Amino acid sequence: MSEQPVAIVTAAGQGIGAAIARELHARGWRLVLMSRSENAENLARELDAAGLVGSVTDVGALAEVVACAMEKFGRIDGVVNNTGHPPKGPLMELTDDDWHAGLDMVVLNVVRMARLVSPIMEKQGGGAFVNISTFAAFEPDPLFPISSALRAGLGGFTKLFADGYAERNIRMNNILPGFIDNMPVTDAKLARTPMGRLGKVEEIAKTAAFLLSSDAGFITGQNLRADGGLTRSI
Repeated sequence: MSEQPVAIVTAAGQGIGAAIARELHARGWRLVLMSRSENAENLARELDAAGLVGSVTDVGALAEVVACAMEKFGRIDGVVNNTGHPPKGPLMELTDDDWHAGLDMVVLNVVRMARLVSPIMEKQGGGAFVNISTFAAFEPDPLFPISSALRAGLGGFTKLFADGYAERNIRMNNILPGFIDNMPVTDAKLARTPMGRLGKVEEIAKTAAFLLSSDAGFITGQNLRADGGLTRSI
């Protein structure tokens, strides 16, 4: 990896994505940021990065952010696939369109980015992907039915990709956040979390930065829970 590695961060305009961008910048990464609003462009100006407006559900926007990174920096060392929340509602009231929207937002975004970036990483000798998932990926939560179901699928894709590209020094891992402070605080959330507080976006950002770094060089195909003890399975 070069002295100043390059990362793409999607949905970087606010919340977890913006916190990750700030953390990576503080650690010397050069950045290309994308969000559906102008917030990523504004943050990019603050961090001396490149910023684009685009959605992770848009194949053209993903291609554009990758092309921007290569044009500006000539390499891509890390990708953080962050996104918004897929449609919610009672399980059997969700429509086919809701499910298709969720698939584009939380699974195909990662698949498509991997298609675009893995050849670049392979040519340059390696790289790492970090996908922001959810605690509900392996303990389905009725509050988040589409997210729960499809991010379990993301876990499967991540393991398959990680195994296939490990020998090429390309890693992929998922972070499974619990209730984080970019959400409203409620007594119910606090009661479910053994630590008795919401996680901080900065804590998720530091976890992402670790997984992108050489300190995590032997970690791939994993689903790392950063949930304050919320999930019960072991």
